[in-house]
Amino acid sequence: MPTIADAYDQWADQYDTDKNKTCDLEGHALRTLLGSMQPPLGCVLEIGCGTGKNSAYFVTQAQQVLGVDFSLEMLARAQAKVRAENIRFEFADITQTWGFTDQKFDLVTFSLVLEHIADLRFVFEQAFAHTKPGGLVYVGELHPFKQYQGSQARFDTPAGRVEVPVHQHHITEFIQLAKAVGLHLLDLSEWFDEDDKTAPPRILTLLLQKMQLVS
Repeated sequence: MPTIADAYDQWADQYDTDKNKTCDLEGHALRTLLGSMQPPLGCVLEIGCGTGKNSAYFVTQAQQVLGVDFSLEMLARAQAKVRAENIRFEFADITQTWGFTDQKFDLVTFSLVLEHIADLRFVFEQAFAHTKPGGLVYVGELHPFKQYQGSQARFDTPAGRVEVPVHQHHITEFIQLAKAVGLHLLDLSEWFDEDDKTAPPRILTLLLQKMQLVS
């Protein structure tokens, strides 16, 4: 099995053209949830920006965007696709201390990222450290119910199917580890294919907030 970075490097050429219900529904969920927020999004840190599918939305909604990824091939496509004065892209491995920026953000986002992370607490700690007091953290993930059924990030090539290494995290794990580092749950939503609630949900979204310090 390839490493996560190697798999996404290989996937980059076809990522935007592959039919991907999970990616499409997560993008819809993100736009629906964050699009209702006022005022505008301010400064956004997009973790796992990939080929820029959500970056293209953020540049229209935020004052400033920093998109990071650890697939160089994905980043190259994001940089070619999303050209705006209010965005920059950086290579980064978020499983290491986040030295790629010393900025604090109004919003930190994870889209289909945390299934590839073993140590959620460390990543939540880093997100907390880079979020302004009162700022938000958005998480959009393949729903654990889908993982229980065997779904995971995968793609087909002429040489065969490639499965991207993943970790299974339960809903309570997301919530409890976020709370443990100081991120409080504002919203939990489940998103269904074609809004069919008779089948398991495909996407789980969480909206978390770094609470304001009280003097």
